[in-house]
Amino acid sequence: MRVLLVHPSALMYSEIFLRLEPLGLERVAGAARQAGHEVRVVDLQVLGRSHLAREVRSFRPEALGISLNYLANVPEAIDLAAAVKRAVPGCFVFLGGHSVSFVAEDVLEQAAGAVDAVVRGEGEPAIAPLLAAVRDGGVDGVPGIVTASGRGPAPLMLHGIDSPLPARDLMRNRRRYFIGELDPCASVEFTRGCPWDCSFCSAWTFYGRSYRKATPEAAAEDLARIREPNVFIVDDVAFIRPEHGDAIAAEIERRGIRKRYYLETRSDVLLRHPEVFERWARLGLRYMFLGMEALDAEGLDLFRKRISPDENLRALEAARRLGIQVAVNLIVDPAWDEERFRIVREFALSVPEIVHFTVMTPYPGTEIWHTESRRLTTRDYRLFDIQHAVVPTTLPLERFYEELVRTQAVINRKHLGPRTAYRAARVLGRNLLRGQTNFARMLWKFHSVYHPRRQLADHGRPVRYELPLPQPVDVGDRRRLYVHTRAAPPARSRDAGD
Repeated sequence: MRVLLVHPSALMYSEIFLRLEPLGLERVAGAARQAGHEVRVVDLQVLGRSHLAREVRSFRPEALGISLNYLANVPEAIDLAAAVKRAVPGCFVFLGGHSVSFVAEDVLEQAAGAVDAVVRGEGEPAIAPLLAAVRDGGVDGVPGIVTASGRGPAPLMLHGIDSPLPARDLMRNRRRYFIGELDPCASVEFTRGCPWDCSFCSAWTFYGRSYRKATPEAAAEDLARIREPNVFIVDDVAFIRPEHGDAIAAEIERRGIRKRYYLETRSDVLLRHPEVFERWARLGLRYMFLGMEALDAEGLDLFRKRISPDENLRALEAARRLGIQVAVNLIVDPAWDEERFRIVREFALSVPEIVHFTVMTPYPGTEIWHTESRRLTTRDYRLFDIQHAVVPTTLPLERFYEELVRTQAVINRKHLGPRTAYRAARVLGRNLLRGQTNFARMLWKFHSVYHPRRQLADHGRPVRYELPLPQPVDVGDRRRLYVHTRAAPPARSRDAGD
């Protein structure tokens, strides 16, 4: 079959700080191609809508898959699906990805026939049987597939993540992918899943708290295939298992692979295993993202981070000693007043680290989607992007955005703009000599993207598609939140080797 896979446009946050290679979509493309299908990929983060229109006209896809890892892209995806249906009436259109897995039935209903199916759960094990069923019939019986007729069998989960290999060769404009000064930057996956259960996060509910690791050989082989000099390790929490991080490092050393790396991890993981991060710093680890989320114990307990403020501060010191530059994330609660914003600004100015701010957002799939007691002030998908307030604010909404942008501007004063360009002249010059302009553009874009009036105006746009209302769920039984579930291990006999 002719299969066209599409990644939607970039979101607000991505307009400045990063534009990541759609690794999940590339892996699904790899699985579809492995099954014998002709596959093309269009990433609207780096290509225009006119390119997609030309691709549809020339390729005439028999199946179109749209990635929906972000809720804010749902309206765009539905409109794209409808446009392709008009252009190629017989095309089978399906959606897949992290976020849509939690609202599959509602999105199908809102699409009003423009979408034929939604893939819940991991896309790699679902794509081949889905395409076979599209050709031969019986789509409703494919594991993980939701149609207008209802849900089919439970989604399948990959036993291991060594394959399929991402079809990176299908991507165009790869030079447009970057994160900060790592320009250009590819992405790689060493582990999948997260064993923690933070209340604001849906990674653990999606994967059912499972955790899988690539073999060191496969991880190093994938790295060796990457042409870009910079790599973002997409794991939710890097190097939870120190022996795994060491084994991959050993393979990289053996092969002589030289890259610069950016990863995400937790403060307690860094503090428990500093020797692993020290080894990776020697290999080229330059940047690390730490989700501190809150400055005080009360906020950390609210988000169930299972970590203390002291541990967070000690982790920053540990990273400094290793020469790793850290980006910190703090979650802005819409309940904050001017004094709370002032305190956070003082902290952001007092530390050398980059401090990012994201707005507390109850997403479908998170525990707070079901437990957050404040009513939603909007159900516009487009505002669920961690840059807008979707629950009541203590300050008037316009004033909240003024304080938020003023606080986010700390990043601009410390790390972006002409001053940073002077400090980073060597990096900037090296990138420009290679024709890489993403980092240079980032330095001056803050004020054109982040503006209180722009964010406030976004609330006034006409709304065609709305999130469903949260449904009552007994979150005491965590399994009711899961997309993927694992069968319980068989019971051991009392005398079975005891």
